[in-house]
Amino acid sequence: MEKNPLHYDVIILGSGPAGLQAAVHAARAKTRVVVLGRVQRSSLYKAHIENYCCMDDILAGEDILDQGRRQAEKFGAEFMDVDVVGIDLLENGTLSASLESGQNLHAAAVILAMGVSRNRLGVPGEKDLLGKGVSYCVECDGNFFRGEPVAVVGNESAAFSGALHLLLLASEVHLVYEEARVNEHLGFQVESSDIVKHRGTWVKSIVGENELEEVELQSGEKLQVKGIFIELGAKGALDLAANLGVMLDTESLRYISVNKKQETNVPGIYAAGDICGPPWQMAKAVGEGCVAGMEAAAYAKKHRKMS
Repeated sequence: MEKNPLHYDVIILGSGPAGLQAAVHAARAKTRVVVLGRVQRSSLYKAHIENYCCMDDILAGEDILDQGRRQAEKFGAEFMDVDVVGIDLLENGTLSASLESGQNLHAAAVILAMGVSRNRLGVPGEKDLLGKGVSYCVECDGNFFRGEPVAVVGNESAAFSGALHLLLLASEVHLVYEEARVNEHLGFQVESSDIVKHRGTWVKSIVGENELEEVELQSGEKLQVKGIFIELGAKGALDLAANLGVMLDTESLRYISVNKKQETNVPGIYAAGDICGPPWQMAKAVGEGCVAGMEAAAYAKKHRKMS
């Protein structure tokens, strides 16, 4: 049983243009809304926009996001600048989001609007061994390495929570990170675990012919592992959706599949923005966020009446 969860109607993961627009519409529909995530991770944050309808000037992405947050807050949306490390579907149909702080949030509906991860290590062997030991999703591929030694690289919550998850599967887990940029609760969990910590270093190269054989660190250490999980940043939408059986697009298996209402195949879970596929445009993200916010709010109201 989760201890003292906080209750909302709609949880929105991601504070980019899709998440902010969803928050505006869901909050205006008089539902309890919380937006999770750090705005600096939005691909719009460092961008400049000059092709958005009805805006003539070149606008800084940071300014657009700041205005969007204040607009959503005006309608009653709450914001938490924290990472989500897991989503579970409870027996009563409620969705539960686990935060890096250890807190749990409950809601009838969840909107996935975190964008897509474009982070790569950019080291020798990474591209060649993708799918042959190199993975970008612990939740998706962890089971393939059951009983095998693995490594995880990253400074933030995706790497740390991923390493903890792999302890349940792998024979040995190595965590490679330059500095820990995680909540104190998550950091303590890793420090007190059996994870082999490699602090203050990074991956230099990934070695192997037809499969991963070795990971070489900048410190000179060489890790004899069968898999390496590259988790740079917060948990991505695909990681979080993997446990719930959310369907991906059939062509690339990289994007979440939704209908015209931005519904996934799992009741109560919606998606909007880059995670639903290209083009990577703010106009598309805002439009999908609008639909997702309205539909999620309507779903949550029905759920509230039934409970």
